[in-house]
Amino acid sequence: MLIEIKNLTKNYVMGELEVPALIDINLQIKKNEYVAIMGPSGSGKSTLMNILGCLDTPTEGKYIFNNLDVSELDDNALSAMRNKEIGFIFQNFNLLPRLNALQNVEMPLIYAGIKKGERKERALEALQRVGLQDRVHHKPGELSGGQRQRVAIARALVSKPGILLADEPTGALDSKTGEEIMALFLELHNEGNTIILITHEQEIANHAHRTVFIKDGMIHWDKPNVISEK
Repeated sequence: MLIEIKNLTKNYVMGELEVPALIDINLQIKKNEYVAIMGPSGSGKSTLMNILGCLDTPTEGKYIFNNLDVSELDDNALSAMRNKEIGFIFQNFNLLPRLNALQNVEMPLIYAGIKKGERKERALEALQRVGLQDRVHHKPGELSGGQRQRVAIARALVSKPGILLADEPTGALDSKTGEEIMALFLELHNEGNTIILITHEQEIANHAHRTVFIKDGMIHWDKPNVISEK
């Protein structure tokens, strides 16, 4: 099992109140699964995403990643885990505007201490994988929204992480471009990548092979999707 979450609770302190964001969450995700975590605004899905991405820690319970108890790691170890094992893809791309596509994709490898020659080779390979080999020297402002998201996906892929964690990845795109990005996610999944997709849209969740629905901090259902051939 790649991910195991056991009896996980997350509370936030607001003044004198302790507000529950997640309540007794139990979840398992296997290697090479394609899972959508879906729920309305305020449901707790973003909190769960932050814990899965090692950006936050639970109040109670365990998060086991690849047999390692993430719940017990200190800040430095969490940072190393994020950089090595998790490829983040955000709604607003989070690209550095002054850097070109190649330089943006190289960033995780700089943090990992990879030498310049290998960084460039791996970044070029990742950009080629997302179909942007002819845009490597373009800055984000010179790219379309779909191209910027492809750069962000290449950046997520470049470290060869254990999971790709995509937070509303089509939220800033038009529907046609969004469909193209979802088709790319399916290709990446078919190549062996584990993908966890955070969304509030049923139409986007339907692209995954399994949907976990969260409401009021609790998992209400968890079931496989019916995949239709397009």
